[in-house]
Amino acid sequence: MRNNSLFIILQKMRKPFLVILITYAISILGFLFIEGRDSSGNVYNMSIFDAFYFVTYTATTIGFGEIPYPFTYPQRVWVTFCTYLTVLGWFYSIGSLVSLFRDDLFLQEIEKAKFLRQIKNLNEKFIVVLGYNQITKKIIKKALAQGLRTVVIEKDKMKINDLILENFTPTVPVLYSETYSVKVLEAAGLKKRNCKAIVSLLDNDALNLKITLIAKALNKNVKVAVKSTTSTHTENLKDLDADVIVNPFSIISSEISLALWAPNIFKLEKWLYGIDNLNAALPIFPKGLYIICGYGRMGKKIFEKLSDNNVDVKLIEMDKKKDVELTKKEMEHLIFGNADDKELLINVGIKDARVVVAVTDDDTTNLSILATARKLNSKIITIVRENDLADDFLFRNANIDHIFTPSKILVNKVTNALVNPLSDKFLKQILKQDNNWASKLVARLVKEIGINPLLVEIEINNIIAPQIYAYLKENKDLSLSLLATSLHNKEQQNNVVPLLLQRENDIILLPEWENDIKIGDKILLACDEHAKDDIEYICENIYEFYYALTGKEKQTILKGII
Repeated sequence: MRNNSLFIILQKMRKPFLVILITYAISILGFLFIEGRDSSGNVYNMSIFDAFYFVTYTATTIGFGEIPYPFTYPQRVWVTFCTYLTVLGWFYSIGSLVSLFRDDLFLQEIEKAKFLRQIKNLNEKFIVVLGYNQITKKIIKKALAQGLRTVVIEKDKMKINDLILENFTPTVPVLYSETYSVKVLEAAGLKKRNCKAIVSLLDNDALNLKITLIAKALNKNVKVAVKSTTSTHTENLKDLDADVIVNPFSIISSEISLALWAPNIFKLEKWLYGIDNLNAALPIFPKGLYIICGYGRMGKKIFEKLSDNNVDVKLIEMDKKKDVELTKKEMEHLIFGNADDKELLINVGIKDARVVVAVTDDDTTNLSILATARKLNSKIITIVRENDLADDFLFRNANIDHIFTPSKILVNKVTNALVNPLSDKFLKQILKQDNNWASKLVARLVKEIGINPLLVEIEINNIIAPQIYAYLKENKDLSLSLLATSLHNKEQQNNVVPLLLQRENDIILLPEWENDIKIGDKILLACDEHAKDDIEYICENIYEFYYALTGKEKQTILKGII
């Protein structure tokens, strides 16, 4: 993407430059041909330099006097004419220059040039985020907190101003562009080696698919985190090797299913996302009649999960046009009408229902439905979809049992996958386990660490774990237990639980301490703050590593030798 600011300057200032050139030429020629008188009364003609010098300070209204000799009346008449002529020329040119600096296209090109310089000088790891809104704002904050720089492409100038006023530290470069073309994504640094990912959470599925295709063509090593709203679109994205595919409605329906049949896995998921600790009460999703109000994409996903688990479900949909899109099975459970109408709710069995789920795309409607349902059945469990983060205050004060926010789901899933990739892989593995397995893990974590363990991700390489890397490179053996060693007393272990060990494409869930570690291994550990500090020292400091390995203090004279 080239910068056109110089071309715009030349185009906009061509006429003003010609005006000044012509007025100066006319004025100078007049002084060359009009005769004057020297101090002896002899006739003389001004030199071209004297004429240019006089016109220069006259046109700018400085005025140093008549040179080289006092002027004759014809010369003074010409000076009067030239003064008005050149001053008007300068007024026109200065006005054009001011207009240039207020020109939207020119300012856009100046910002583009600034953006390109920022990308060229960006040497840290970074991600490209398409669009700036409440969702991507939270992703940017989480990425910056983990030391991952961000670059934003936005087509709304008002949102760009909002981003600038947010005053992120370090600075977030932002490019204004109405399209997400190959040239735009390339200008954003997608081909750079330190570009780690691109985040496309746009509402247009086709556009998300196109961006995935472009991103993989520009840089095969870049991760693509993309939003999907249908199963077909998800399959298409998988075919293009998209790394992180997020369907918030599918995730929410899966979470409801987890809460029903494996609540401890749901508890682990919320802990991994930093939403809750391991001491939180298990979610209450009783078996019985579920009434789903709003049968859109989210309602459809929830219905599928509940039906798969043989839960009795009634559906209420306001839009009668949807009947042409529904299967026979869906129509058997569906009633068309206003979901906050008391008579309709009574007819579908609200008084005997255990759970009411309000998942329309309008927050006011959802809150109204739950308020009506609560009046008819005070013991009913309420589940709601929160569409707009700006309405968070209303939902928090509405005494709702479970609030599911698609935008927050997007933030948690994307940041976890990009910033904490091992944590995301661990989550995928535990979703394959049962509730009993998860219950035992929760109990172990609470007993050995506490109710809110920290997560540490380690890759055995020369940057993150140089001491372990150097030792293993000499073909020596190390066990995983080294990372649990206390630097205060080698005979004691810190509060650490190994969660996952990845060796190339093989993943070991909850590995034993006796497992050997190899160069290139990726390890996920749960621990407390003290253990986290010790792990970092063991990986990076030669003296602490030597003590953890041998139980002896390393002498300075032996530095570099084990």
